Amino acid sequence: MSYDDEQEDSLRAEQDGIRARSEQAIGELAQALIESPTVHNAIAAAFGAREKAIEAQQAAMSALNLPSAGDVERLERRLRSFSQRLEEVEEQLDEANRELGTLRRQLAAERAEKDDKGEKKLAKKPKAAKG
Repeated sequence: MSYDDEQEDSLRAEQDGIRARSEQAIGELAQALIESPTVHNAIAAAFGAREKAIEAQQAAMSALNLPSAGDVERLERRLRSFSQRLEEVEEQLDEANRELGTLRRQLAAERAEKDDKGEKKLAKKPKAAKG
């Protein structure tokens, strides 16, 4: 093994040791932060402030008569639902129009057939003698 190889191996070992110590230190710091009542209280306060900010935003938007994102989403869902129902009604109406057209054609054919029979009966009757 050459001197360069030994130095490279030594450097790798030293880097691995530094990496392991760094990971251990970061883990300990993270654990200390998780267990810290101060950090816990700060996070709770931040979430509380977030909730209050959301409530204030909703109150301001309501006072200005502006819809919230939730209001817009609910309206969008209702419009989609209404649109689907309207399409169903349109399809049913189209089907009813097709059936009505079919019935009208059948009725017209039956009337034409009756008219033809009536004309044939009149043609077969002897005409009364004039005079």
